[in-house]
Amino acid sequence: MRILYDSKKIEYKNPFGALKTNEKCTMSIKIPQNCNTKEVFLCFENDHTKKELRIAMAKDISCDGYDSFGAEFSLDEPGLYFYHFFIRTDESDFELFRYGYADTNIGEGELWQLTCYDEAFEVGDNFCGKVMYQIFPDRFFRETIQCKGDKLEPYWIHENTSDIPHFLPDDSGEVKNCDFFGGNLAGITSKLDYIKSLGVSIIYLNPIFMAYSNHRYDTCDYKRIDPLLGDESDFVKLCNEAHKRDIKIILDGVFSHTGSNSVYFDKNKIFSNGAYENPNSPYRSWYSFGSTDDEYGSWWGIETLPCVNELDENYLDFIIRDADSVIAHWLNLGADGYRLDVADELPDEFIKLLRNRVKEIKPESYVVGEVWEDASNKISYGVRRKYFSHAELDSVMNYVFKNAIIALCTGKMTCSDFEKEIMTIAENYPPCALHSLMNSLSTHDTARIITALSGEGEGFDKCDMAKFRLEKDARCKALQRFYVAAFLQFVLPGNACIYYGDEIGMEGFGDPFCRAYMDWDNANIAICDFFKELGKVKTEYEPLLKGDISFEKSDADVLRFSRISKKGRIDAVINFGYDEICIDSDNIIFGHNVDVKNNRTYIQRNGFALYEPGKCK
Repeated sequence: MRILYDSKKIEYKNPFGALKTNEKCTMSIKIPQNCNTKEVFLCFENDHTKKELRIAMAKDISCDGYDSFGAEFSLDEPGLYFYHFFIRTDESDFELFRYGYADTNIGEGELWQLTCYDEAFEVGDNFCGKVMYQIFPDRFFRETIQCKGDKLEPYWIHENTSDIPHFLPDDSGEVKNCDFFGGNLAGITSKLDYIKSLGVSIIYLNPIFMAYSNHRYDTCDYKRIDPLLGDESDFVKLCNEAHKRDIKIILDGVFSHTGSNSVYFDKNKIFSNGAYENPNSPYRSWYSFGSTDDEYGSWWGIETLPCVNELDENYLDFIIRDADSVIAHWLNLGADGYRLDVADELPDEFIKLLRNRVKEIKPESYVVGEVWEDASNKISYGVRRKYFSHAELDSVMNYVFKNAIIALCTGKMTCSDFEKEIMTIAENYPPCALHSLMNSLSTHDTARIITALSGEGEGFDKCDMAKFRLEKDARCKALQRFYVAAFLQFVLPGNACIYYGDEIGMEGFGDPFCRAYMDWDNANIAICDFFKELGKVKTEYEPLLKGDISFEKSDADVLRFSRISKKGRIDAVINFGYDEICIDSDNIIFGHNVDVKNNRTYIQRNGFALYEPGKCK
């Protein structure tokens, strides 16, 4: 008989998941009676402060050959806690650790994790369980090509929007990212009704500020709209029109580095007073120089992206603290929050100051970070991050769910392992962070989801990727997987974030092929209608906004889970097998590859249903 403890089950730990500071929690452990247990202790360590806590557990009941020991406690200090058990019997003392997903092991193993977050930490309902839409501004829609000011040169604009984004190096071996398609803010504004038809209530814009490149992550001027996108009045109009449609605007905050060709660094000597070659520049302290001005820290060694000292007092004033700081400027003009680029490379202190300032200016706002792993226990550059325990970020880009969905839909992950991936995040994240996750299937950095699900592309070089399009049968196969993936994206906890063009069936490998111009002329209407229906379901059913998630025991080929709130419950089932499955319900909220007959619903391969509670056969 094993010692029994499973942190994901209420009988052993209540409440489930992360705890608020000062929130009461009960833990129980079941030890075989033949161990003759004398004492049990729950042993915590706050990983941030290294403070230890030892709690005695009292014997509760004896049943079915087990002695149950329990304790009630609360934690008064936020942090990431790791814990195990110390057990004393008649014959020996030993420590008990986690083994695998839900088992225990004596003497060696892993520690259990408990995230304790500030009881004041919350995220507004406007950013929980919603539909988001990510736009790469140059590639979405060009209302009229016009340049409102001096654009950094060289640059050129594609005449044909069906062109492949430029990817070949020039004569000097560089890919300069200076080809543009002319998408602008006015174009986005003109398409707001289309975006709203998808159920969208949050738009996330990749960088819009003046920069040299088409991706604009090399900021030239934080307080100026890039001339090819428009000007400040275009931004204000976009925000105003979006707000009329109950859509929030989230900007990309690129604060770990600037462009070398910028007002602040000015390596190309276009502006005056830049830090490069000017020891008296007001921006000099932003950067770290070596023995010469050509020796400076840069992002991942890319010379055009000099890193900044984020905790430099002048930089903090300019970006965050001044009355008209960068943060304040755009929030006051209509922005509703920020996505923080490479959050792992921003100091905790910087992120905390930024979020506090954002909330001070606009309490109903959103700060989401680019984090590719489990953000609750992330270590970057040797430092354990405090994103959630210390209320630094509202939430993060959810690459964990994205990767799990792709692996499940391509048969590289079992239903059981998928459940473990989802429930680990659900357990580790504060509920408000869980429900405000940015759940993407594609991004500007990754292959489009249809291409990713096809399994094609192994061994391709850039030229192969540029010209590749799925053949009819391969696309059909990928689309069947795609519908399942999108369903999961919308019904799992968090915000479903559509990357522009996914909703019309666009293909493309990674950067720059995932950044093609929106194919308005060849939109797949069936896929678009599918997303519109998903958006409607997401916004109309309350359990999908902030409901808990619970999985039933998974079969090899069938995934079953529920979203449960105080106002109701919705069940989901997905069939990955070749044999049809049946549910005793015809009250289908949303389904694909399903047949309803005689009050029952039959689900075919790669089919799924969202329905009122019923019994699965």
